[in-house]
Amino acid sequence: MFKHTVKERFLRYVQIDTQSDPDSTSIPSTEKQKNLSRILVKELQEMGIKDAELDAYGYVYATIPANTDKKVPVICFCSHVDTAPDCSGAGVKPIVHANYKGQDLVLPDDPTVVIREKEHEDLRHQHGNDIVTASGTTLLGADNKAGVAAIMDAAQILMTNPAIKHGKVRILFTPDEEIGRGVDKVDMKKLGARYGYTIDGETAGSIEDETFSADGAVVTIQGVAAHPGFAKGKMEHAMKIAGKILAKLPDRLSPEHTEGRQGFIHPTVIEGGLEKATVKFILRDFTEGGLKRHAKTLQKIVDKVLEQYPNSQAKVEIKEQYRNMGKVLRRHPQVVSNAIEALKRAGFADPLKRSIRGGTDGSRLSFMGLPCPNLFAGEHAFHSKYEWVSVQDMEKAAQTIVHLAQVWEEKS
Repeated sequence: MFKHTVKERFLRYVQIDTQSDPDSTSIPSTEKQKNLSRILVKELQEMGIKDAELDAYGYVYATIPANTDKKVPVICFCSHVDTAPDCSGAGVKPIVHANYKGQDLVLPDDPTVVIREKEHEDLRHQHGNDIVTASGTTLLGADNKAGVAAIMDAAQILMTNPAIKHGKVRILFTPDEEIGRGVDKVDMKKLGARYGYTIDGETAGSIEDETFSADGAVVTIQGVAAHPGFAKGKMEHAMKIAGKILAKLPDRLSPEHTEGRQGFIHPTVIEGGLEKATVKFILRDFTEGGLKRHAKTLQKIVDKVLEQYPNSQAKVEIKEQYRNMGKVLRRHPQVVSNAIEALKRAGFADPLKRSIRGGTDGSRLSFMGLPCPNLFAGEHAFHSKYEWVSVQDMEKAAQTIVHLAQVWEEKS
């Protein structure tokens, strides 16, 4: 049943530069993301998926028609085409390390970049598999082209195997996920799906049914300027005030000291000068109550520091970013239970159910009316030159998608 095309697709897709740009105001943020999306539309149409289309905002929509008389909920499989701005995605040269045996993977274009099993726990489970890396000067792009390739492979399998019964399946490829805009312009009515799955996870056999809840915070400090030669008793330096605020952040609430279900307060940008400074933060927690506590902690720190500067002012502004998709998924338990059944059929006797210390397109899609957990694609060490994926994990991701379409049909 499974004649895979995922390896060949993935090796082609990663060579197309699709890096998104957080400083751009265009939609999508970079026009080059559409270079891959156009190829995906063409390949989908060649499979016989006639309605595959690329819209003006860079979204790809396509339908695998139902081949059953049962009334099956429309499900959607979603991945993003963009790669992260953190590391270059131009000129990616994928390398296949066949039959991995636990050796160090020295990347040839920069031999200082070495992928070691002792530093990448999941590599211990990859002996005998084929590991794909970049060449040492770029990221690989497995985040999320492994997911894109898995969905395309699954679509090929479903379109060429009429004996595999399934309901209507919608495919969605999005731009700009890496900069937090991945579903800004999704047309939910056009998508027309009842439930969804992002294919953007890490360890093979895993499903993630929770994300962080997320807020952004901006602290704007208005200091007091004075000539430095005559500043005694007058100057209140906005940047120094910002520095004292940062110094008072507790280690117990920093990313480098937290794990599991612990949240954090994380400064991301500081800019300004003597009279005015701005510090941007991200606040993360698995509960909205935790987010509120982090906001209160930040406000208390700001207020305490400002007591030393009677003529200065500081304002804390909080903006919602996304919320824990677990809140939605708990109301639709079949979405996760069907995925767990599909994982078992794909050979994972004990599927891993995890919480993401981050967010996905599925976080926002869930609150837009499409309950949407995250399934594995096999990507590891993403956003870096150390990124890797195994061919066999991508094949298992494609198999999971196929089984999941079958499970929904059987249970309807």
